[in-house]
Amino acid sequence: MSSETVRLRRPNDGDGYNLHQLVARCQPLDTNSVYCNLLQCSDFADTAIAAENRHGELVGFISGYCPPARPDTLFVWQVAVDASMRGQGLALRMLLALVERAAANGVRYLETTISPDNAASQALFKRAFARLGAGYRTRVLFSRARHFAGRHEDEVLYRAGPLVSVHSREEQLQESA
Repeated sequence: MSSETVRLRRPNDGDGYNLHQLVARCQPLDTNSVYCNLLQCSDFADTAIAAENRHGELVGFISGYCPPARPDTLFVWQVAVDASMRGQGLALRMLLALVERAAANGVRYLETTISPDNAASQALFKRAFARLGAGYRTRVLFSRARHFAGRHEDEVLYRAGPLVSVHSREEQLQESA
């Protein structure tokens, strides 16, 4: 199945349990409680995006939020793509669509944390930053020793921005060609 047959949409509270099941299938993602997933799909729906296949099944999801102290920033918490959809660009498509929606609400910066060994997530966000025309900086936000008692890798903060609209960036590229 290609990502062309996938519909991107704002999540709703009916997606909470299905999100919990999707994340459980996407190892090594951390599972949260169903209740947390319900909140992600309801209270945080404006900063999340769901992808469903032609059968209405949830096959992708990005959760995020705007930190209260930085309302111009979208922090992406988790990206989940079902194994049946991997390698088709769905994660990038979801991320760019979510950023475009958030930018319409005043978001100018994109943040996420990625562990040093997660090359796939690093590549995804670097592709997104390039498509958005945004430079980025990194720093360790949560350290293995201080925050995880040595049981989890460092979490490196990636902060990109200010963001250029996906559509504006594509128009700039076409004009320069």
